[in-house]
Amino acid sequence: MKMFSVAHKTVFVVDHCPYMAESSRQQVECDVLTKSRAQGVIPLAPVSKSLWTCAVECSMEYCRILYDIYPKDKLVNYIVSDSEFHILNSWRREDQSTHELMSALAAVGPPNPREDPECCSILHGLVAAVESLCKITELQHERRTALMDTAERVANRGRIICLTNAKSDTHVRMLEDCIQETILDQNKMAAGSDRLMSIQQCELVLVHIYPQGEDTLVSDRPKKEISPLLTSEVHSVRAGRHLATKLNILVQQHFDLTSTTITNIPMKEEQHANTSANYDVELLHHRDAHLEFFKSGDLHMAGTSTRENGLKETVTLKWCTPRTNTIELHYCTGAYRISPTDVNSRPSSCLTNFLLNGRSVLLEQPRKSGSKVISHMLSSHGGEIFLHVLNSNRSTLEDPPSISEGCGGRVTDYRITDFGEFMRENRLTPVSESTHDPSGKLPAERAKAQLERHTRYWPMIISQTTIFNMQAVVPLANLIVKETLTEEDVLTCQKTVYNLVDMERKNDPLPISTVGSRGKGPKRDEQYRIMWNELETLVKTHAGATDRHQRVLDCIIACRSKPPEEEERKKRGRKREEREDRTEKNGNKETDDKSWQESERLKGLLDKEDQESEVIKDSPDSPEPLNKKPRLTTEEVQPPERAKGPVSLLTMWTNRITAANSRKHQEFVGRASSVNNKFELYQHLKDENGMDVHENGKASR
Repeated sequence: MKMFSVAHKTVFVVDHCPYMAESSRQQVECDVLTKSRAQGVIPLAPVSKSLWTCAVECSMEYCRILYDIYPKDKLVNYIVSDSEFHILNSWRREDQSTHELMSALAAVGPPNPREDPECCSILHGLVAAVESLCKITELQHERRTALMDTAERVANRGRIICLTNAKSDTHVRMLEDCIQETILDQNKMAAGSDRLMSIQQCELVLVHIYPQGEDTLVSDRPKKEISPLLTSEVHSVRAGRHLATKLNILVQQHFDLTSTTITNIPMKEEQHANTSANYDVELLHHRDAHLEFFKSGDLHMAGTSTRENGLKETVTLKWCTPRTNTIELHYCTGAYRISPTDVNSRPSSCLTNFLLNGRSVLLEQPRKSGSKVISHMLSSHGGEIFLHVLNSNRSTLEDPPSISEGCGGRVTDYRITDFGEFMRENRLTPVSESTHDPSGKLPAERAKAQLERHTRYWPMIISQTTIFNMQAVVPLANLIVKETLTEEDVLTCQKTVYNLVDMERKNDPLPISTVGSRGKGPKRDEQYRIMWNELETLVKTHAGATDRHQRVLDCIIACRSKPPEEEERKKRGRKREEREDRTEKNGNKETDDKSWQESERLKGLLDKEDQESEVIKDSPDSPEPLNKKPRLTTEEVQPPERAKGPVSLLTMWTNRITAANSRKHQEFVGRASSVNNKFELYQHLKDENGMDVHENGKASR
C-alpha cells in the first residue's frame, strides 16, 4: 500500500487583486556604480517591488528548491485569483518546472490597480485549490491501478499555501470556513466519481503579506485543527526579504529539509586574477544526510550554528582541496540532491559549475584538534548535484572484529559472560492469548518494561564497574531490577549492604581494575568510595519504583554516613599509607646513597687518624698525645639494629666504622643522657622558675 503524504500535493494560491499592486516599501538601489559616475550625472532613484512581485518571487523560489530536490514525486499546482481563478499548470509531470510557471506568470501580468476590488476575491482561488486536490495525479493513478480491489487504501492528502493580504483575523476565519465547506462538498462529489479522490487531510498555510512600515492587522497562529479534515496555520510577514526567509523556512519544514554551509571555498577574485578569497555557500538537502550526526551526537563537532532569524540551523562543513583522480571510489552510505539557498550568487554559481564539470569535492568536519574527519562529498551525476554521505566509521564490508579483540581494537574487556546471562534472563517466549495479566499490560509491553529496567545501569566493560565484579553484590543487583520487592527481598538487600560494610571494616580488597593507571591503583579507602558511589547509582535508578526500593536506597545512604571516630581512623590510615608509599619510593635510594657517601668519608678520616698517630709516636720532639678516655662499659654503646634477613656489605662496613669511631672520643653528654635521641636544653632556667626536672628531660610543675 502506498501512503501519499501531505507533501505529495502542494497548491499555491496567490492573490492577484488590485491591493497586491501596492508597494512593499523595501527599496532596491539601482545606481550601484556610484564611484565611477561622472560629475553632473543625476543618480538613479531607488525602486521598490510591489506585494505581487514579492509574492511571485518567493513562491517561485519555493518551487525551485522543491523541484531541485524532489524532481518527480512532489508536485505543485499554481493558481492565481482575482475576479476569477487562473490555473497555470496541472499535476502532469511535464508541467512541473519553474520554466513553465514563469511563462504562465508572464502571461498573467501584474495586478491592475484600476480594477474594481469588489469583484476580486481570494476565495475563487481557494475553491479551485480544493477542487484541484481532488484530482488524481499520475503516481496515485499508478498505485490505484496496481492495487485494484484495494484502491480505496490509497490516501489523498495535500497542502494549500495562500499568499494574500488579509483584512483581519475575522477575514482569516471566514476563509477557513469556506475551505472546510468546499472540502465536504468535493468529497461528496468524489464519492460517486472514478476520476476524483476524496480528501483525507488538508493543510492550509495562510501567509498574510503587508508593506514595511505598517502594522499588521492579522496575528500569527500556530497549526490548529479546524476539523478532522482540515488544519490551519497563519503567518503574518512583512514583504521583501522577510517573506523570502519565511518561505525558505517553510519549504524546509514541509519537505523535511536541512541546511549545510560549505566554508573556505577558494575562489579567484574578478578584479585580481592572481589572488583568491574564501567564500561560503549554503545548500539545502534532505535531513537524512545528517542522520549520522544526530545518532552520534556530533552536531556540535560538525559546527552547528543558528542564524539571525533564530529559526533555522545549518551544519558547517569545510572544503577539502579536490584531488585530480576522479576515478577513485568512496564508500557512501547515501546520496541526496542539493539546492543552493542563494542560487544567483557568484559563489553558488562557481561551485555549481565546478561540480557540473565532473569534479568532486570532499567535505570535512571542522575540528579544533585531532585528525580531520571527511564525512561528505559533493559530486554530480547526470547533470544533477548530490551530497554523498561517506562512512567515517568502520566499514560493514570489512570482516567484523572478534568480540574478544574489541570494537575497532580499542576495548577488550567486555562483560561477555554477564551479557550472555543478561540475554538468558530477557528471552521472549510465545504466550497464549488467553493469558491475562492483572496489570492489563500486553506481553510485549511487559517485556519492553523489563528490558528497560535491566538496562538502566548496565556497564558494558569490566574496567568500568566494581560492583558487578563482586560476588557479594550479586543478590542485591538481581533483586533491585524487579518491578516489585517483597519484605524478604528488602531484607536480603539490606543484608548485602551490611556485608559490604563489614568488608570495609575489615579492609578487604576489592576487584578494582588498574588498566591504564600507573602504580598500584587507588587506595583501599578510595576503592570503597568508588564502590559505594556505583552501588548508590544503581539503586537510585530504581528507587522511584516502590517504597521498598526506596528503603534499600535509604539503607545504603545510612551505612555510608560513618561516625566521626570512624572517619578519624580512616584519615589516620590514609596518612600512614601515604607516608609508607613515600618511604618506599624515595627512602631506599636516598638512604643507600647517603650511607655510601658517609662510609667513604669515615673511612678516609680513619685512615688519616691512623697515619697521624704513627707519625706522633715515632717523632722524639713531639709531646705526648692527649689520652682520650675510652668507654669503660660496652653497654653505653648502642648496637645497631640487626636487620631482618641477610646483612649487606654496606651495613657491615658502616657498623665497623661506627664502632671504631666510638672508641676514639668521649661521648657527648647530651647524647649520652638523651631519651629517644632527644635532650631538653636550658634546664637551669626551668630550675630557677621552680620547675621540677626529671631525668628524662621532661618538666612538670
